[in-house]
Amino acid sequence: MTQHTPYHSFSIQSAAAGRRPTAMDLVESVLRSRREGRLPAGARLPPVRAIERQLGVSKNTVQSAYDELVARGVCVAREREGVFVAHDAAEREAIVSRSAAAPRVVATPALSGPAPSDAIKLSSVFIDPALLPRERLADCARSVLRTPGLDAFYDPQGYAPLRAQIAERLSARAMAVDPSQVIITTGSQQALDIVVRALATRRVAVEDPVYSHARFLFENLGATLSPLRLDPFEGIDLDGWRAVIERDAPSLLYSITRFQNPTGYSYQPHELDALLALSERTAMGLLEDDWGSDMLSDGDYRPTLRALGGDNVLYANSFTKKLLPSLRVGYLVAPRALVPTLVAMKRLSTLGNPWLTEAVLSEFLDRGYYDTHLRAVQAALDARYARCLEALSARMPEGCRWTLPGGGPTLWLEVPRSVDVQRLSAQMAARGVNIESAAAHFAGARHLNGFRVSYAFVGEADLDRALTILGNELREAMR
Repeated sequence: MTQHTPYHSFSIQSAAAGRRPTAMDLVESVLRSRREGRLPAGARLPPVRAIERQLGVSKNTVQSAYDELVARGVCVAREREGVFVAHDAAEREAIVSRSAAAPRVVATPALSGPAPSDAIKLSSVFIDPALLPRERLADCARSVLRTPGLDAFYDPQGYAPLRAQIAERLSARAMAVDPSQVIITTGSQQALDIVVRALATRRVAVEDPVYSHARFLFENLGATLSPLRLDPFEGIDLDGWRAVIERDAPSLLYSITRFQNPTGYSYQPHELDALLALSERTAMGLLEDDWGSDMLSDGDYRPTLRALGGDNVLYANSFTKKLLPSLRVGYLVAPRALVPTLVAMKRLSTLGNPWLTEAVLSEFLDRGYYDTHLRAVQAALDARYARCLEALSARMPEGCRWTLPGGGPTLWLEVPRSVDVQRLSAQMAARGVNIESAAAHFAGARHLNGFRVSYAFVGEADLDRALTILGNELREAMR
């Protein structure tokens, strides 16, 4: 494809008012713009056809003017490129390369990128793509696109039928939700973003370790973080959490209550009750991230903070990891009084999400595909979880331990303090296995020495191979 230098427009005036410009009028207009510095050396003049359309003059008139400018040495003609303003000797001497200044931005942490495509991704939070319902989603997309009278506009709060379906599903889980309380978001990450943007005081208490992308987001928004130490092997130190919250007076507590990322820990009912009591006593808001609850296959749902605490608990969830990562559909449930403010925060950055994606998901839910898919995923994850526990028991050296989440996509593997996890990660990468350094997950002092192990993303053969390599590397590191 031929590329052309963008051309410079210039003001064209006719010597006779009300008449079309002549060739000499065009010549004088170029000369005047040149003298006044509005037509710099090296500038490309408009193509003949552009001036012809603009002024309604003939091609011959424009071409005559350009020929005159070239003859005078004011311009130069380049074959197949156009007519350009010539440089005089002084300009050629002084001309320098120019570069626009880059905008000044805040320093942000480098988020981990994808592992090499041929590496075994042992720390991924995603589900094996082979388990995802791409064909059924494609059928739903085709159905939506065939629907007559597709709406040309979007609802900033989200596609209304999808909001109604989400409300109905949550109400069946003992969370009384009305569609007017649901805001569709780009994954759960946008839900976290709009909540913290809306805070009058940006002080946020977080689990430690915490979901790293939430930590980076909150810090980038200028929030002060209060780390709450979480040990997945011992549970929550409620007295320690209470002391930090009473000292720092955060305006919000962000917690992943089921299959906490990165540890896989799930809150116990008495811990949920204690957080609700603490919220009531300190006027601290609660934001519950329930991303993993429907990966559990025991046929029932454990209580959520919102089910126990009522409408004031902000509740976030996502379809992203369970259906298709590129789908990027999540949602936030909020008290009615807060919805206008939260929708306004969403509109500041995106105006609205593409309703087409939301309509495809709505169709998927309406056909009953989602529940069928969940049952298949839950069965597959159960089998992979059992296999992972067997492999860990057989291959990990003494001194290692791991959490028992009972389901979900990942668990936490804790290794002895003598093992340098950063060095271990590099050695594993050299063997074709990617494990994630957990350093980014800690908002406070690092009190765990381990990383996520994924059985949801990795197939049985790759899991066995990766854990065999890991066991050998750990034994070498522990000598």
